[in-house]
Amino acid sequence: MATSGADWRPGLSMALNRVYDLVAVTLATVGTAVLEGDHLGPQLGAFTLFALAVWSAGSFVVSYYDPWAEREALDESALLLLLSFAVAVVLWFLQVSLDGYVELPAVSHLLLVLWPMVLAPRLLLFRRLALREQPLDEVLVVGAGPLGRCTAEDLQLRPRARRRVVGFLAFASDARADTVEGVPVLGRAEELEQVLRTRPVSEVYLAGHAARDADALQAAIRTCERLGVPFALPACSFRLGRARALLPGSSRDGYIHYVTHAPHHLPRAFKRLFDIVVSASALLALAPLLLVVAALVKLTSRGPIFFKQVRVGLHGRQFHMFKFRTMVVNAEALREKLLALNEQAGPVFKMKKDPRITRVGGFLRKHSIDELPQLINVLRGDMSIVGPRPPIPKEVAQYEAWQYRRLSVRPGLTCIWQVSGRNEISFEEWMYLDMRYIDHWSLSQDIGLILKTVPVVLTGRGAS
Repeated sequence: MATSGADWRPGLSMALNRVYDLVAVTLATVGTAVLEGDHLGPQLGAFTLFALAVWSAGSFVVSYYDPWAEREALDESALLLLLSFAVAVVLWFLQVSLDGYVELPAVSHLLLVLWPMVLAPRLLLFRRLALREQPLDEVLVVGAGPLGRCTAEDLQLRPRARRRVVGFLAFASDARADTVEGVPVLGRAEELEQVLRTRPVSEVYLAGHAARDADALQAAIRTCERLGVPFALPACSFRLGRARALLPGSSRDGYIHYVTHAPHHLPRAFKRLFDIVVSASALLALAPLLLVVAALVKLTSRGPIFFKQVRVGLHGRQFHMFKFRTMVVNAEALREKLLALNEQAGPVFKMKKDPRITRVGGFLRKHSIDELPQLINVLRGDMSIVGPRPPIPKEVAQYEAWQYRRLSVRPGLTCIWQVSGRNEISFEEWMYLDMRYIDHWSLSQDIGLILKTVPVVLTGRGAS
């Protein structure tokens, strides 16, 4: 299927929109207050920060920056009016409560300034840029019959759905074809596991006939559950005219969507917000240390400062993970010669006295200082602060089916394995610990793992 043709990365337009809106809230609050006679001071600065907090919280509650939202222009206008009004009313309430401690703009004045400032760019710029982005998610359709074709057409005709069909798998009852709606047929439905192992997708649409393809559909469901890949089933086997679902948002595209772990939408949104704030703050606070480490790496061994390695992330998508270089330049080539000395069971390679590690690199690895550049990966969204460590493609190729499910969540800097002995435990136990994290995830568990990671990093326990 054709895409919009631009090279904007997914989610960039909404990120720019969010930054612009925060700047607009700041300018509107400070500007209108100054025009009404207030002087710049700590009080006005504190109220401006409060306005930013109200805007951020309100936009989060109404999912204003949700890239999946398919709102019309009138809906966008109403939401922005609501958010602007919330900021103005809360600031007015604070001013009244503090008995005029600081003179803030009247509600009507702030609305007249803020609402147009955020509305015009949203309608004229950011909504259009969003349509020029690459699709957020690539999906696979199992079923090359009428329902599969209708599903692909629906996703293609809804540009704000932000999904792209990358392939079909045909049921035995489907007519044989090489392509469907211009998208290749990658094989038969029974080959789903092989396809998912080699083709990263965000979700699988199971577009089969409930009666005719029942056994094949059940097998596909089990495969998705085993691999931890989200999937969607038709919400209804009948075509409806006037009838509407009691909860319209639950099956907007005609499918009910499933995941293999509890979704926890609100806590996971807070997790991502936490990742952004912590990674950005840490990069700023640790900037002097990062510069010193970079100089030591460069001055003590030949080669680049950073080591960029391909890792496998959420749903099997590959990304470049950043680390300070701790090994000699030709470390990857030497790895093949050292495989016989591997001290870790399973597909990973670990040895305590690795001859490829430089003098400075040994200290950096022992205290996990070499991992600090991965805060950039966290800020970009490739990784999280807490989550299973991202594997390399060669390791994933050797995974058993149940181990593949660890790719169903975003990888992280630390997890249960890091605070449980790291290289002192077996590969299979490592995998079970990751599954336990996925199945019993909570924000409180993440905070606990972060607190446990600090002494492990400082002492270097279990590292090699």
